[in-house]
Amino acid sequence: LILRKMKQNITKETKITKEMKIGELMINYPQAVEVLFEEGIHCLGCGAAHFESLEDGLTAHGKSEKEIEEIVKKLNKVVSNN
Repeated sequence: LILRKMKQNITKETKITKEMKIGELMINYPQAVEVLFEEGIHCLGCGAAHFESLEDGLTAHGKSEKEIEEIVKKLNKVVSNN
């Protein structure tokens, strides 16, 4: 039910933001997961991924605000190419 609700909240026009829940990102943009792996974010199966924002997760992994902005740009580039 949680996953279905997350899927319903996102449309193809939605841009990835740092406020997006990690779980929403994984469900709606699976092609973006590789970017997170490349950035050293390997805990996508963590229970927190369903309520933690992308910014929260990246901050918890030591990423600066500037790094977070760059990662979000990379994520949007990947999903816009598909």
